[in-house]
Amino acid sequence: MIKWFVCSLAIALPCAAQGTPEAKPEAKAWVIYADRVYTGTGTDFEAGMVAVGNGKIATVSPSRGSDDDSSDRVLRCFAVTPGLIDASVRITNGSTSVEQSDEIQPGLRVATSLDPFSIAWDRQVRNGVTTVLVSAPDQNVIGGLSVVLKTAGAESIAARTVKNDAVLRGSMGTQPSQGNHPAFGRPTDFYSRRPTTRMGVEWAWRKAFYDAAASAADPKRAFNGSDRLIAALKGDLTVSIQAWATQDIRTAVFLKEEIESQDEFKNGLNKPRFFLDAAAEAWKEPQLLVRSKIPVVLPPFPAQGRTRDNAFMAWNTAEELRKQGVPFALSSHGSESPEDALALQAGYAMMGGLPFESALAAVTTIPARLMGVADRVGTLEVGKDADLVLWNGAPFEPSSRVIAVIVDGVMRYDARPKESAK
Repeated sequence: MIKWFVCSLAIALPCAAQGTPEAKPEAKAWVIYADRVYTGTGTDFEAGMVAVGNGKIATVSPSRGSDDDSSDRVLRCFAVTPGLIDASVRITNGSTSVEQSDEIQPGLRVATSLDPFSIAWDRQVRNGVTTVLVSAPDQNVIGGLSVVLKTAGAESIAARTVKNDAVLRGSMGTQPSQGNHPAFGRPTDFYSRRPTTRMGVEWAWRKAFYDAAASAADPKRAFNGSDRLIAALKGDLTVSIQAWATQDIRTAVFLKEEIESQDEFKNGLNKPRFFLDAAAEAWKEPQLLVRSKIPVVLPPFPAQGRTRDNAFMAWNTAEELRKQGVPFALSSHGSESPEDALALQAGYAMMGGLPFESALAAVTTIPARLMGVADRVGTLEVGKDADLVLWNGAPFEPSSRVIAVIVDGVMRYDARPKESAK
């Protein structure tokens, strides 16, 4: 057996020495002509052109182009938009992406647990999503630091990272307390702990922030992750809180307002920046969000109306928030269901009365701002990342389809008809 292995290796070596064929360089230069160019800046073109060079947007202008231009770097479509952005994609490795030895994990980085080869990324690209915010599963009260990624590109999470430590993620409601149980006498495991109720979850949030404020005044009281909580109190690190139902939305709003008003949070520790994820019942009391200046990320629209925590999401939630002046983004929550795709969420919101311009903003510019990456993505502007979606019809309409997706100047999805893809 050993001799066979050695001979096989000897035979294989000459082949290895010859090397493998070099991979064809990825094209990063394109000219896209479209009947409609939606830039996301407020300036759109009935007929326009977007030129891409070296992975960046080089030109955006009104130009129909020449019909006899048949270069393989010239693309034609009905409409082109910025790459879609999902602020709650939820593509993780489940229990291996969360640390449950302690309910407060402000220093945990979800990026260290992600799989760049997951088929879920390809699903997002095919739906036109080019940039996402990934957070740890909401099993803890404070789950850690989220990361902004491109959905395609290099075969490593680090190389696809747009922004590390983008937001501090946590959750209200029933999910963080699930699995915990009271310790009657001697604890049996580390789940013999608080919180075990919604009220306990709120208590854990408040205690974490009060302890962090105390550590800012007395460094001897510092604890693991207290520096991240202090950054959140100063407004240097945005806080994303999952809150489905009205009672949890209220709790998050009141927590922010308590931090802004209490004497314990002095010396610049009273400037937190929150946004709420999965806020299905935000439509019930939007004045609270207006008052506290808290944006929201809406979950996928449920066919039966009910979501997690028995929250009810009205069919016209997005339009009601728009009329009240509440900034909001739409999300697919990383769902595998085709009905939950981000582009369809924009279409559903339009069926509920939301204007097209607001629907486009809810899947491009607004999530880009929430994630702190609006300088790179979210609009078609010269110098920004060349993330584009090509459509065969009006974006978000039921009959329209994504026919090509470009990420950082490289075509990552091409479903154009063969005659136009040549």
